[in-house]
Amino acid sequence: MPAASVRVESVTKRFSGHTAVNHLSMEVAEGGIFGLLGPNGAGKSTTIRLIMGILEPDEGKVVLFGSDQGSRKLSQRIGYLPEERGLYKKMKVLDHLIFLGETKGIGRADARTRARAWLERLGVSAWALKKVEDLSKGMQQKVQFAGALLHEPDLLILDEPFSGLDPVNAQVMKDIVVDIARAGRTVLFSTHVMEQAERMCDRIAIIARGETVVSGTVAQVKEDFGGRHVALSFSHDKARAEAILADRSLIAHVDDYGATAELQMADGADPEKLLAALVGEGVGLRRFEVVEPSLHAIFIAKVGADAAVAHAGVAA
Repeated sequence: MPAASVRVESVTKRFSGHTAVNHLSMEVAEGGIFGLLGPNGAGKSTTIRLIMGILEPDEGKVVLFGSDQGSRKLSQRIGYLPEERGLYKKMKVLDHLIFLGETKGIGRADARTRARAWLERLGVSAWALKKVEDLSKGMQQKVQFAGALLHEPDLLILDEPFSGLDPVNAQVMKDIVVDIARAGRTVLFSTHVMEQAERMCDRIAIIARGETVVSGTVAQVKEDFGGRHVALSFSHDKARAEAILADRSLIAHVDDYGATAELQMADGADPEKLLAALVGEGVGLRRFEVVEPSLHAIFIAKVGADAAVAHAGVAA
């Protein structure tokens, strides 16, 4: 088994009597993409700040690359994109990246070369000599992303990296993240968007109220969740299916998207019986497929109540 890039050992963090992270443990293996998942207010950003040494745990410890000396002494091996984006608005984009590179020990000429290469790859090269404040929020996010990558870190930590990006720019960043993992480096990113994690991650941890709810490889999490699942899509109004979908002797849970749905079969229920019932009722189907559970379905089942009340939470 690969060595651990990050090991969080029974870490607790409190703020004014509120427990943001509660005896949380997780391990991020070296290489690949690890997703830290959870609803808003689950403790994801607090956990990342603890890993980065921005916050100190009240209990427990964080071990990076087998060392507990802290992220600040290991900063040249770590790239970090915080949730709260922060750039010096009056600096020119290229100068800003050179400055960030120098803080990581890169010489000025080398930093300039690397910065121009990343700006080109991210489609921001035309703005290299503009001030940061002249860029859109999405372009500023890509500049800060480049700054996190400039020194070729062994561990890249991204807090909600795709938030606020349009689909095209989000895809550019996702492709880079995948390439970094394929090169043998480690990526840890947080998100509450399950589709992102399902497509990108090798391993995940789902947390809620500062505690681990589920962890493991994506395949393991799905297998452990169990049950038989069916994906449906309807060719027209599914009104005729309503009574069947409400039959809890047949279907335990319905994740309904309108024109599509993901169903968890009741214990002992046969998907073929469901199909026969739908056909017999004259429901127009475009798709009927027995599938493994999606991370979205697992997420809703495990932390749906936390997600519903997350607006009242304090942790992020």
